[in-house]
Amino acid sequence: MAQPLLQVEDLHKKFGDLDVLKGVSLSLTQGRKLSILGPSGSGKSTLLRCVNYLEEPSRGHIYLEGQLVGEKLVDGKYARMSSKELAPQRAEIGMVFQNFYLWPHLTARENVAIAPQRVRGMSKKDALALADAMLEKVHMAHKRSTYPEQLSGGQQQRVAIARSLSQEPKLMLFDEPTSALDPELIGEVLKVIHELADEGRTMMLVTHEVNFAKDVSDEVIFIDGGKIAEQGPPADILENPKQERLRAFLGKILGD
Repeated sequence: MAQPLLQVEDLHKKFGDLDVLKGVSLSLTQGRKLSILGPSGSGKSTLLRCVNYLEEPSRGHIYLEGQLVGEKLVDGKYARMSSKELAPQRAEIGMVFQNFYLWPHLTARENVAIAPQRVRGMSKKDALALADAMLEKVHMAHKRSTYPEQLSGGQQQRVAIARSLSQEPKLMLFDEPTSALDPELIGEVLKVIHELADEGRTMMLVTHEVNFAKDVSDEVIFIDGGKIAEQGPPADILENPKQERLRAFLGKILGD
């Protein structure tokens, strides 16, 4: 059996007295797509933010290609990495957020090129060439000289995806990438994500787009109350849910 690209072991996260994650464990092998469903406040986004250490787990460990993420072993004890040590690991885990977080004073091309220059030390010329290639991949090459305020929400999100791809990440995380979009713009973003999935990229996707999750995923997990309540192949989870909680959730999402 192939070594997992990503291994999450007994992940806990507390904010003050609030237990948001209560022992989540999962693994993801190269090229697999995992969709994460669950009600608001269940811990889905927190899980993604812990995977790339935007949030520090309260307990548990994360491994990427067998290497600890965000931590190191010092004299047999776990110690937090410095920001400098963590930066190369974060570059291997691309993250696409609900909101786009594009620099308003930079063009689409410049927004995509900035990370390769700052994180990877790429020359401006090479970074701009890479940005052009990534914008082409998300069908935004024709808008490369456009500023974010002149783009629709769907176009901005596609630029944000291109920016994440410019890091050449081993793992892509999508945190409800269509939730801030008008309904008519959702399809263009899902199309791009589907194309990336078809390339064999490894992905974790938090989404309420149940039919999309069914189509694109190798596995689906349902998180409720900070724990994985149900997991398995999309057909099993989404067509034959075992738990009443999941049946009620799907009924609400799908309007049944």
